[in-house]
Amino acid sequence: MLPGVNIAVIGLGLVGGSLLRALATAGHTLWGYDVDPATRANARTAAAQAPAHARWRVMSSAADAVEHADLAVVAVPLPAVDEVLHALMSAGYAGLVTDVTSVKQPVRDLVAHRLHGGHSRLAGFVGGHPMAGRETAGFAAADASLFVGAPWVLCLEPDTSPADWLALADLFTRLGARVVPTTAAEHDRAVAAVSHVPHLVAAALATLVADDSLALTLAAGSFRDGTRVAASPPALTAAMCGGNAPAVAPALVTVTDVLARAAEALRSEHPIPELRDWLAPAAVVRGAWPPRPGSRLDLPAHPDALLRLGRDGGWVTAVAADRRTVTAVRPTPPAA
Repeated sequence: MLPGVNIAVIGLGLVGGSLLRALATAGHTLWGYDVDPATRANARTAAAQAPAHARWRVMSSAADAVEHADLAVVAVPLPAVDEVLHALMSAGYAGLVTDVTSVKQPVRDLVAHRLHGGHSRLAGFVGGHPMAGRETAGFAAADASLFVGAPWVLCLEPDTSPADWLALADLFTRLGARVVPTTAAEHDRAVAAVSHVPHLVAAALATLVADDSLALTLAAGSFRDGTRVAASPPALTAAMCGGNAPAVAPALVTVTDVLARAAEALRSEHPIPELRDWLAPAAVVRGAWPPRPGSRLDLPAHPDALLRLGRDGGWVTAVAADRRTVTAVRPTPPAA
C-alpha cells in the first residue's frame, strides 16, 4: 500500500500504539481508539507533540475510528476481539480487517462467526501477528521502530484474497517488517514453542526464587535473560497461552519431558557426561539462531509459492508494484 491509506487502529497498547505511530510516520491517515479513557488521553497528547506530517486522531469510539477507514487493525487481547468485531459490524464497516493477536485460529473462528455470516459488508480479513512484543505494555511503551526487522505473520488461507494479502504485505514491509506467509494452524503450533511456552517457563523460573532473597541478590545474566518475559502483564500472558491451549499444552508437556531427562541425568552415577550429552543438541540449535538470511530472490505472488516460502522459514521483504511478484529471502542452511 502506498502512502495515503486511511487506517483505523483499535487498541492502543504496545503493538497497536507502535503501529499507529509507525503508519502515521509513513504518511498514512490514522484514527485510533482504545477502550481506556486514560490511554486515549495519552495518545491524544502524544499526537499533538508529534511532527505535523506524522500525527493521528484519537476517537471516542471504535465506530468513529473506522468511519472513514479503508483498513481496520484490531489490536486488542484475544478476550476483547469479539467485542471489537461486533462494534465494526454494528457500525457497518465495509473495509479490510487485519489483527495483531498472538493466536490466529481463534480469531479466524470469531471472524467467521461474526463477520462472514449475516449481512456483513466486510471487504475481507487477513489474520496477522507481528513477532515484536516486549515485556513492557501500554501506549507509553509504543515505539514507531518496533517492527523494523521483525517477523510479521500474515495468514494465507484457502479463502484469503491474494490481493488483500499482498496489499497488507506491501504495507508492513514498508515499515521494515519481514512478512512471513503461513496458515493460522501452522502459526499457532510454531508460536506455542517459541513464544507461549517460553512465557510459562520464565514464570516458573521466577516463581522458583520468589521467597529466596539470597538467590535474587545473586541473580545475574542467566536469570535476567531466562525470566525477562515473566514481567509481562499476567492477564495478557494468560490470554495468549490460554487462547492457544490446544497447541501450548502438548508443547509444554514436551518441555517437561525434556527437563525430566535432565533430572534423570543429575541423579545418575555420572551426571556430568550425561548432562553434556543432554545439553549438546540445544547448544547447536541456539548457536545457529537467528537464521542467516540467504540471497534475495523474486517469487511469483501465488499462494502456493508464498506458503512454501513460509514453511521453509523464509520471508517477504517487498511486493512488486504490479503485485505479480514478491522479493523474498530464504534462510541459509546451517553448516554441516
